[in-house]
Amino acid sequence: MAPRRSIPAGFAALGAGLLVALSLPPWGWWPLALVGFALLDRLLADRSRRSRFARTWLFGVAWLGPGMGWMWYLTAPGYIVATLSYAAYLGAAAALAPGGRWRWLGLPAAITIAEAIRWAFPFGGVPLASLAISQVSGPLAPVVRVGGSLLLTFVTVLAGCLLSAVSERAWRPVAALAVAAVAMVALATIAPSGHQIGTLRIAGVQGGGPQGTRAKDSDPQEVFQRHVDATGGVTDPVDLILWPENVIDVATFAGSSQAAVIADLAARHGAPLIVGITEDDGPDHFTNAQVVVTPDGDITGRFDKVHRVPFGEYMPLRGLLEALGAPTQLVPRDATAGTGPAVLDAAGHRFGVAISWEIFFANRARDATRNGGQVLLNPTNGSSYTGTILQTQQIASSRLRALETGRSVMQVAPTGFTAVITSSGTVLDRTAISETAVVQREVALREGLTIYTRLGDGPVVALMVVLLAIALVVSSPRARSSLARR
Repeated sequence: MAPRRSIPAGFAALGAGLLVALSLPPWGWWPLALVGFALLDRLLADRSRRSRFARTWLFGVAWLGPGMGWMWYLTAPGYIVATLSYAAYLGAAAALAPGGRWRWLGLPAAITIAEAIRWAFPFGGVPLASLAISQVSGPLAPVVRVGGSLLLTFVTVLAGCLLSAVSERAWRPVAALAVAAVAMVALATIAPSGHQIGTLRIAGVQGGGPQGTRAKDSDPQEVFQRHVDATGGVTDPVDLILWPENVIDVATFAGSSQAAVIADLAARHGAPLIVGITEDDGPDHFTNAQVVVTPDGDITGRFDKVHRVPFGEYMPLRGLLEALGAPTQLVPRDATAGTGPAVLDAAGHRFGVAISWEIFFANRARDATRNGGQVLLNPTNGSSYTGTILQTQQIASSRLRALETGRSVMQVAPTGFTAVITSSGTVLDRTAISETAVVQREVALREGLTIYTRLGDGPVVALMVVLLAIALVVSSPRARSSLARR
């Protein structure tokens, strides 16, 4: 009989990472993430730290490469560097975690710490292609009410380790891991999620048009007119009309012809409009804001985007990159970061605001909710990107923010997707890409804070550090020797 040939470890690691990639939107087969991590765990068992790093790095490349493909449209070299670098974060986490059975505690904690760093560093981080996004449709998702997306990351990897322990027939660890996972999900089901205090009729306007267009290559007046025309599809009565991010591009909005048109629309529908504007802010900068225009024509509120897109809305290390010959002219001006709280008052209510990229960052939605936001608005753009990798992940992120904060989310984009999402993370309506549409719904107004909104990520990060330290100490040769002598 010929001997059986095993799959080379490197190819196996790539295959396991690809399973995780397929759990992400737009594919969304969430159970594959658990299987992928179970396979990774089998590849790491009793291996050297160097081997664990190499195998997990390959796993990370296969996981993050497809899920961050949208970045290619911002910067192709940056996409390659980011994928390889962020995969190294995961490799370092696997190398740091213990290699014996205590890896079933240490690996989930270490991967969660690596993801926390990836979501914050460098340039503010990139919390996309994440395990949390992959699990938003699965049964583990409610844990974000307690510990946010980081706790969901931990529970997801823990569930993968549970499958691996089952394959090893390590029944005591299986029982411990199962109890931990079930307990966290059970806690989430009884944790506070806020309460409804009323409803509001909100219309989100999607002007439509082609994708794959940059601001410098499009006609601002054409984009504006599409949204004016699309607003004709709003059905009265309506309490609030929401336009997407930066569909009005002017030197100064107040006193402009565009402002007069918006005031006329507000008067015609008897409801304020919240519209996305881009204004000049000196020769080298611009602002990206949402403003409130009332039926009387007054501009009564403004929120300037705080968390900017690196290499999209500003160029990090511009001087150095110019010296190296990088194409910094693709971002000729830098957005000026806002500093105010993430809220706008309109129609007698307070709205939380996370402009576009900000919806991927849980701290922006927390800021909005803690400052009294009763509904979370996500005016976005996304027309620069071709395909739906980024857009579907943004819908998933909006669902996570809804679950984390206990707030409904209205997401609106010029070319899609525009959607309404309930506080339980259910998508009620979603447009198609490039279509002209109005999404109009009775949206729940909610108050009250979830545990996560109160506490943030700090306690979860601290818990992960403690769990990793326990796994490392207990699995050390000295500790094993001490236990053996007892």
